[in-house]
Amino acid sequence: MTLKHFLNEKKRRVEEALATSLQNNPSAPAELVTAMRYSLEAGGKRLRPVLMLSACELACGSDEPALQAACAMEMIHTYSLIHDDLPAMDNDDFRRGRPSSHKQFGEATAILAGDALLTLAFFEAARCGRLDVVLEFADAAGINGMVGGQYRDMEGEGKTLTLDELQRVHAGKTGALITASLRIGALLGNAAPEVLHALTHYGRLLGLLFQITDDVLDVVGDAATLGKSVGKDARTKKATYPALLGLDGALAMARATADRAVDALHDLGPEADIFRELARHLPDRNQ
Repeated sequence: MTLKHFLNEKKRRVEEALATSLQNNPSAPAELVTAMRYSLEAGGKRLRPVLMLSACELACGSDEPALQAACAMEMIHTYSLIHDDLPAMDNDDFRRGRPSSHKQFGEATAILAGDALLTLAFFEAARCGRLDVVLEFADAAGINGMVGGQYRDMEGEGKTLTLDELQRVHAGKTGALITASLRIGALLGNAAPEVLHALTHYGRLLGLLFQITDDVLDVVGDAATLGKSVGKDARTKKATYPALLGLDGALAMARATADRAVDALHDLGPEADIFRELARHLPDRNQ
């Protein structure tokens, strides 16, 4: 199975489960659910839930035990995008090729749609019946993870950060949810400690790799292909890898990080090949 086919099949499973989750709230305000669905079903790579399902399958041979948690992870990611696009944050008018939530529904509804998705995510996570999984979600999404990283990212605007400082920003902003996706999938698949360790190390490197390539695409990417505006990092003077290292330096770091991510899986067998292929693919992605 090719990487593209594999990712598309996992993505299909996630999207079917997401649609069911939203339908299970008949007493919720219809307009609010519409706003939630607008962003949640807007497409995207579904990278984080796909990683979770894949890690679970690697651990136990099936992705079914992680399906609810995978939905929760995509809800958290989507809420973060809704809030990230708000005028008080990145002030983006487009997301995934169409108007962002606050442009479509207004700022107040967009904020509430994000809040509702975050809360629903923890409802879905709790249904797994695993306190360790809920703790993973909370740590990765909160002040020690994504939210803390986003704050550091805002604080870094207009400043020249060192490479260590920049990596600390993105270990939270981007890497925390990617790493947690792999860890939660492994935990729900009852993975052996050495498998959990390898996937954790791989996840941290994959998160770094994803952010480097995201920064590169903001410089060289096509807005129509990406479904969002490009060139904004430079306009807002964000601290990025191309700004710090130059475009060629950032690309070289991406390729070196991809090699390190593959090496992190050296103790795992051919069942981890899909993760190796993903790491090798990311430096050349165009969306």
